[in-house]
Amino acid sequence: MFSNDIFKNIRVYWLAFVAYWGIVLFGYDTGIAGGVVSQPYFETSFGLINADGSINKSKDTEVSSNVVSVLQAGAFFGALGSAPISAWIGRKWTLFAFTIIFSVGAILTTVAGGSRGIGYIYGGRVVSGVGIGGISAVAPAYVSECSPKNVRGRITGCFQIMVAIGVMISYFINLGVSLHMANSSKVWRIPFGFQLVPAGIMCLGLLTVKESPRWLASKGYVAEGIANLAYLRREPYDSPEVVREFAEIEAAIREEREARKGLGLKEAFFGKGNFVRFVIAFMIFFLQQWSGQNSVGYYAPQIFSSIGYSGTTNSLLASGIYGIVKVVATTIFVFFFVETLGRKASLFISAMGMGITFFIIGAILKTHPVVVLQPGQSAPPPSPSSKGMAAMLYIYVCFYAMGWGPLPWVYVSDIFPTRTRHYGLALGSGSQWLWNFVVAKVTPTLESDLGFKLFMMFAAINIGGMAVFSLFLPETKGRSLEEMDIIFGAVSAESREAFIERALDHGDIKVEGSIDGKV
Repeated sequence: MFSNDIFKNIRVYWLAFVAYWGIVLFGYDTGIAGGVVSQPYFETSFGLINADGSINKSKDTEVSSNVVSVLQAGAFFGALGSAPISAWIGRKWTLFAFTIIFSVGAILTTVAGGSRGIGYIYGGRVVSGVGIGGISAVAPAYVSECSPKNVRGRITGCFQIMVAIGVMISYFINLGVSLHMANSSKVWRIPFGFQLVPAGIMCLGLLTVKESPRWLASKGYVAEGIANLAYLRREPYDSPEVVREFAEIEAAIREEREARKGLGLKEAFFGKGNFVRFVIAFMIFFLQQWSGQNSVGYYAPQIFSSIGYSGTTNSLLASGIYGIVKVVATTIFVFFFVETLGRKASLFISAMGMGITFFIIGAILKTHPVVVLQPGQSAPPPSPSSKGMAAMLYIYVCFYAMGWGPLPWVYVSDIFPTRTRHYGLALGSGSQWLWNFVVAKVTPTLESDLGFKLFMMFAAINIGGMAVFSLFLPETKGRSLEEMDIIFGAVSAESREAFIERALDHGDIKVEGSIDGKV
């Protein structure tokens, strides 16, 4: 059954694979900066070393937080700006445009150094952030709109797999340049320059995929919408499955237009059944960002150093293992459990598991404090307590991967109707990047000032905030996108069925004779 689903939906999987190369960039860009700024040659080149050879802690913390966080600042504006653009030119070409913007930023960060100082890295990260923000908002909507409901959670959940793959690649590239090119400008030029590889793959791949049938239907391009839907489902254009699904799409769009005729943006946000969805989109990403994952992900070398993995090589290697565990755990959950456990149960179990592991790490760090190395002192092997805390971090990321990693994107992609989905994804993605920026900016200071209390804080947020929040969410597993209005009370089930029957009985869904039915 699983292999049949993949074969049947192979074109949808290909579309997701192409769109989510941008999400590899998302993961790679968020993971690369913490490792780059921790490299000794980077610190020397950009004036972060005191005259006695010790690290200027305050300046190092400032530059680290700036290099990491300015990406999120740009992404916030890119995510919000993506909504009107994707509504105007479509999902596919919006992704293409934001990928080009991202590439410009990648070039700026790569050429930094020498007479081109840290400002080039800051500027390049902001520009790249605008591109990443737009991609992160549009790609899930594009993939969700093209996916059949029986595998939508699995396909949309691939978002987090690609994030995890991007992060893992960034950790190992940092480790590789640290081992083999530690004393040259390649410690930042290779990691930043590598961003252009997935960007190029994505641009080429987008030329091979179709526009969203739901977006085409919303713009009145019915014939092209049916043709694209039939192509993606690998069915004839006049098959009952394609006709029924497109009738649902048309019914949802028509009833939205009838109910909101003459109303603008205010109604989109505050119309019946809409406001609660925007609140969920904002809060689910607010909580995700404060789960602790981004603090660990962005500053993995520093976090592992704080629990006893001293020295650049030790901390980068531990970070690389963390990246592998995250990829494997996320892949297993998305492909085998996301459509089995359901959204609510997965989010609740995930939050409880993350909170418990963070409490354990905080307790160990409190009772077994880490010895701080002096300048010139060689790094000792990690102690048993440090290995125990690292093991808890690896278990933590498994719990993250089974719920709060992939599911916020899946859930927010699920709950919005076609007309407001781009606004919902833009708000959710904007919330994600806003709090992402805050977390990235304050983590170095929190790690330095709080010590073990940082892990206790994240544990309390996971259990007291995220686990409780998940219990109040409506379940969306196995429900079509058009059924979400019923779940959130925007329309009754009887009214929706009447729209569908009217569309079918009155022949409202017409197929142009020019469409080639061979798919």
